[in-house]
Amino acid sequence: MFSTPRVAAGALFLDDGGRILLLRPSYKPHWDIPGGYSGVGESPRAACGREIYEELGLRVRIGQLLSVDWAPSPDEGDKILFIFDAHPLTDEQLRSIEFRDGEIAEYRFVSPADLDQFTIPRLSRRLHSTLAAHAHHRATYLEDGEFAVSG
Repeated sequence: MFSTPRVAAGALFLDDGGRILLLRPSYKPHWDIPGGYSGVGESPRAACGREIYEELGLRVRIGQLLSVDWAPSPDEGDKILFIFDAHPLTDEQLRSIEFRDGEIAEYRFVSPADLDQFTIPRLSRRLHSTLAAHAHHRATYLEDGEFAVSG
C-alpha cells in the first residue's frame, strides 16, 4: 500500500525585527502561518500564493523553498508541508490586508521566542527549524518539525 499524503504550503513572512507573521483562523484554536492545502494538480508554490491571496488579499512573489516537513498526523493522515520564503511586507501591503475568505480573524507578528504561546508544538518546531534554514540561506528537510538525521 502506498502513502497518499495531503500536501500543504505556507509562507514565512518576517518583519524587520525577525518576528513571524501569524494568522488566527476562525475555525481552529491555534495560530498558523499564511498558506493551506494544495488542490488537485496545483503545485505547493501555486497553492501558497493562492492561499495568501484568499486569506490576506495580497498578491506577493513567493520566494525560495525553506523547508519540507514529513508530518504524519494520527487524526489527519500523512502530510507533506512546504514553507517558502516570502519577502517582508511593505507598510502599504500591511495596511491593505483584507481577510477575503472569512477564515482569518486577525494577524500579528510574533517573536520566535513566543511561538509556543500561539501555536501547536509541532508547528512551533517546524517554524524554528525553518528559521534556522532561512538564516543559513538553504532549504532543509524535516520530520515532524525537526531536522531529520539518518542512521
